[in-house]
Order: sequence, then C-alpha cells, then structure tokens
Amino acid sequence: MPIVEVKMWKGVSEDAVEQIISGITKVFVELGIPERAVAVIIQEIPKTHWGLEGKPASKVRTDAKPP
Repeated sequence: MPIVEVKMWKGVSEDAVEQIISGITKVFVELGIPERAVAVIIQEIPKTHWGLEGKPASKVRTDAKPP
C-alpha cells in the first residue's frame, strides 16, 4: 500500500486538497495499483515554521521566479 506524504504551506483550499489527493491517487491507479490501496496524507505547515534562505518562509519573498 503506497502512502504519499505531501507537506505544503498552510492555507490550501479544500478544493485544492481534493484535487491533490485525486491527482496523486490517479497516478498510482495508472500504474496498476488499486485506488483503495493508496493513502495520501497532506500536512499543512505554517510559513513561520518552514525555513528558506536561512529565514522563516513568512519573511522571504516566495513569489519571485528563480534567475
């Protein structure tokens, strides 16, 4: 039974969560794994508890595109 853990910033809509779970499950189903065997766990982490560039993500501009 595959278990997929997704860690993302807090604030994702319920609609988006449903799409994420559905999309991940679909990939495994396409590989021949029964839908009932796939578990997806989504953990929402506040930006204050996620570090980027040596700082909390809440203090880093996260919408900038990489060079």
